[in-house]
Amino acid sequence: MDKLFALLDSFYHEMVDIRRYLHQHPELSFEEVKTPEFIAEYHRNLGHEVRTGVGGRGVVATLKGAKPGKTVALRADFDALPIQEENDVPYKSKVPGVMHACGHDGHTATLLVLAKVLNQLKEHIEGNVVFIHQHAEELAPGGAIAMIEDGCLDGVDVIIGTHLWATIPCGQIGYRSGPIMAASDRFEIKIQGKGGHGAQPHVTKDSIVVGAQLVTNLQQIVARRVKPIDAAVVSVGSFEAKNAFNVIADSALLIGTVRTFKEEVRDFIEQEIERIVKGTCLSADVDYSYHYQKGYPAVVNHKEETEFLAKLAENVPGVSSVFEMEPDMGGEDFAYYLQHVKGTFFFTGAQNPEWETTYPHHHPKFEIDERAMLIAAKTLGNAVFTYLEQRGALGAREEKINSQVS
Repeated sequence: MDKLFALLDSFYHEMVDIRRYLHQHPELSFEEVKTPEFIAEYHRNLGHEVRTGVGGRGVVATLKGAKPGKTVALRADFDALPIQEENDVPYKSKVPGVMHACGHDGHTATLLVLAKVLNQLKEHIEGNVVFIHQHAEELAPGGAIAMIEDGCLDGVDVIIGTHLWATIPCGQIGYRSGPIMAASDRFEIKIQGKGGHGAQPHVTKDSIVVGAQLVTNLQQIVARRVKPIDAAVVSVGSFEAKNAFNVIADSALLIGTVRTFKEEVRDFIEQEIERIVKGTCLSADVDYSYHYQKGYPAVVNHKEETEFLAKLAENVPGVSSVFEMEPDMGGEDFAYYLQHVKGTFFFTGAQNPEWETTYPHHHPKFEIDERAMLIAAKTLGNAVFTYLEQRGALGAREEKINSQVS
């Protein structure tokens, strides 16, 4: 692995340059045009087989090693968010109202440079490496499911992905077997009452009062209806009923999210929300509409592949600790890949210990310690070589045994 690590070190500045270029030119989910073109051209220049327009706007590149063997897929997403950047940096976003506020620019830069290094070492690769560059991770239905339907996992034996995580110190690797990220759903509730003058509430049906009751009543689901050992979140993120100060609103719109790990809890909460909405609105004599949209399922890592990754990460230069993390209630459509092939998704710490303030993902001042990209690339590269070597040796032993038996 020394050659792999040394080459990645030598291309670190290119990794940073790519990340900063992408950071300056972000593109929203399902609107990506220039980014996939940039990615495809980079791989073509390396001589890789390249498919564009995969599942819509995705890019899939394939590196064939010098020797036959298994196929490992690595995935990076590349879409940005509708956020106005507030960082004062030379590589600040040049697109008004759009920003890479979740590290996807770093994910892409990491995978591209790793692809370059693996290409230089392809004479030592026993198998194939598939680089999945995914569009639209931030917006359901997401890009993963469409890319899978378009064949991005055809022939793949295992898939590995990572997320640069700004709230974990740089140098740390977080892993978890089983559920590591939650299912991410959305609900909308519209309350239709009867508006009127603020001085005459008795002749109205106040949608704001009903909405306020709903916000409170919905909290009973997790607090009193879901088993304490089953993690769940029900959050109302938007409450809209704009009017003049002396007008009682005739309608109100509540939008929120539900996060769960178990499908049975997910289904139960969907039903409980409607039961509570129906009861609350009935008691207030107002009408309602309710829409529940299931987003990404929970990210569930496979045990063997996760333990494999955690063990090898301990020997990666720059990694100070490898720890089993608590499940995160954030959502990720990497979940779909793991429903089709074995694999694991882990977190690479990207918090600079010298920063006075660390801003979370999706914040207008979000930032990463760019050294985390190098650690991520070394961890992924190490996983590729180790997996293909081990699986190649295993396959050779099995072939030998089979030939002796026959």
